[in-house]
Amino acid sequence: MVNNLLSSIKIELNPHLFQKDPESSELGRKILSQSLQMIDEMGLESFTFGKLAKALCTTESSIYRYFESKHKLLLYFYNWYWSWIDLQLAFHTHNLPTPELKLKRSIEVICKPIEEDKNINTFNFEQLINIVISESSKAYLTKEVDKENQYGLFLTFKKVSRRVADIMLEINPEFSFANTLASTSIVGILHQQYFAAHMPSLSDIQSDNDELSNVFYQIILKNLKN
Repeated sequence: MVNNLLSSIKIELNPHLFQKDPESSELGRKILSQSLQMIDEMGLESFTFGKLAKALCTTESSIYRYFESKHKLLLYFYNWYWSWIDLQLAFHTHNLPTPELKLKRSIEVICKPIEEDKNINTFNFEQLINIVISESSKAYLTKEVDKENQYGLFLTFKKVSRRVADIMLEINPEFSFANTLASTSIVGILHQQYFAAHMPSLSDIQSDNDELSNVFYQIILKNLKN
């Protein structure tokens, strides 16, 4: 029921992410769904607008009318994902009675952000999760990060991190490193999901998201109550 309600909400994104809003036309929506599938299958390095244009039977120039580069396209997906996570966190933690329960539920949502609806908006959410796990660090590990940060292109992730940090401070208002612990934990969850799938000797999780959420919940709680 919650996911059905959330799926009806339109995600509003920073206009600096695109040249033309891809949600405003059929071609734009096809660009989103097809590019997401291709990036999931071949990786960002091998993906090009030329290959995308061929798959869509359109011209490369028509794709550039929506996105100036595949990096901006990745940032679009990155921002959409974290906006969605922020909405889920708001819904799933709103009525919980204690900050410990809010923290536990928040970590569960970040580890496993969807349960029912596999097709949200105009693209496949499972594919979106895959590229966030495998490609999202490329959204900010660039020479343009400072300029893009000034344009607010990472605000969606920051908002999620701040929301988790605020819950930590509800548990321990004297804790001095809430932002550090929140951002490190969120990124760490993505890394552990990637390691479990591709470099299993670096993880003890074996792709079990319930176990993963419990591990990070215990790590955070022990730091807060140390």
